[in-house]
Amino acid sequence: MRILIVEDDELLAAGLAISLALPGYAVDRAVSGEKALLSLGTENYDLVVLDIGLPGQDGFAVLRKLRERGLTVPVLILTARDAVADRVSGLDLGADDYMVKPFALGEFEARVRALLRRGHHAQSARLSCGRLTMDTLAHRAWLGDTQLGLTAREWGVLEYLLMRQGQVLSKDKIMQAVCNWDEEISTNAVEVYMSRLRAKLEPADIKIRTVRGFGYLLEEAKSAHS
Repeated sequence: MRILIVEDDELLAAGLAISLALPGYAVDRAVSGEKALLSLGTENYDLVVLDIGLPGQDGFAVLRKLRERGLTVPVLILTARDAVADRVSGLDLGADDYMVKPFALGEFEARVRALLRRGHHAQSARLSCGRLTMDTLAHRAWLGDTQLGLTAREWGVLEYLLMRQGQVLSKDKIMQAVCNWDEEISTNAVEVYMSRLRAKLEPADIKIRTVRGFGYLLEEAKSAHS
C-alpha cells in the first residue's frame, strides 16, 4: 500500500514516514499543496495524510481539488488547528478523519490502519495463493499453519504480486510499487528479493515465474507452464 504525507515540517514528516515504512508501506512526501496535487495526479495512493497549514495552497484547497477530480482516496487531516469550525470544514470537504497535533504516535498508526481497512472494505484483507495466505492489515503471512517470516521489503514485493495474480509484472512496476521517492534500488535488488521469496515459497508449491523480457508472475507450481 502507498501513502502520501503532505507536511511542510520536515522533522515531523520524516518521523511519520519512518513509522509507516516499518510495517512495509511505501511512503512519499510532499511539502506543499502544489506538490501534493502533482503527486496525486501521477500516482495512485491508498491514503493521504494531509496538513492544513501548508505553504501556497493550504490543505483545505488540496482536499477540495482532489475531491473535485473525483479521487476517493481516504484522507487523514493532521493539523494543529483544533477549532470546531476547522474540523467541520475539513470533514465537509471530504476528509475521512481529523487528528489534532500534538498526538500519540500509536493512535496515529491505529487511525491509519482503520482508514486503510475502510478504503479497502470491498476487497478482502486476506490474499491467498495455494497454501500461502497473507493478511494485509495484520501484516502476517502463513504457509499452511506456519507463519512466514518476511522482511518489510519482501512483504511489499509479495503483497504486490499477490494483489495482481495472473499478471506479468515488470521490474520497473515492482520498484515503483514498493519504493519511496527518496529511495534508490537497482533491478538487481529486485532479483535478490525474488530469489529470497522463491526460497521461502517454492517448498509450498508456489512459484514466482520469470517471463523473459517482461517480468515476474506468481502462481501455484502445479498450474505453472514451466
